[in-house]
Amino acid sequence: MNGRDAGRCWHRQVMAAPVLVLFLLALGWSARSVAAEPAAVRIPDVPPLYRMMVEREAADVWGIQAPAARIAAQIHAESLWNPKAASRYAHGMAQFTPPTAEWIAKKFPAQLAGFDPWDPAQTVRAMVIYDHWLTTRNTGATACDTWAFGLSAYNGGEGWLRRDQRRALRAGAEDSVWFGHVAEHSGRAAWARRENRGYVSRILLYLEPAYVAAGWSGTPVCEALP
Repeated sequence: MNGRDAGRCWHRQVMAAPVLVLFLLALGWSARSVAAEPAAVRIPDVPPLYRMMVEREAADVWGIQAPAARIAAQIHAESLWNPKAASRYAHGMAQFTPPTAEWIAKKFPAQLAGFDPWDPAQTVRAMVIYDHWLTTRNTGATACDTWAFGLSAYNGGEGWLRRDQRRALRAGAEDSVWFGHVAEHSGRAAWARRENRGYVSRILLYLEPAYVAAGWSGTPVCEALP
């Protein structure tokens, strides 16, 4: 290759570099956009009996506006529909800890006497009842905020939610708004904060829209974040 050809080759490489960078950036943004779409979330083949249980229990508590897709999304996040799921602290499809399972059976004896967290029918009923109890006690500025508070409490405890709200208020944020406010303020350990915030966002912003898109009843309670 002579000097002139080498110069031309170098020039083509330099001129092509910005185009390549722009192409890769566009591809990256496109990939992120697709990842946020409901279709990108894989919905498992839920046994018809489990789906019937979710829809029935949700309707018993919320009526015709029952958020069946939201409950399904939460079960997905907790156990991926595995009734035998077990961790060091929690058991069953809805991952109740032994103390919470004992408490909820006493709190709602008519519906949950002798509650067994390993039983799919009982655990779906318990999750629906517990979600309703938490969202009723922890109302936010919008339905989205209310459900974010309820899910945060389900995952990490109502006491921690209250502390986070007080911390947000002291920092000048809104204690009735989750995203961008309470979600940004916490005194929890770093791993617990990541788990709790990820739990809420995954269910409300990704899994629920995916279950709705897959034909489950309900309407996403939160709009997608910009």
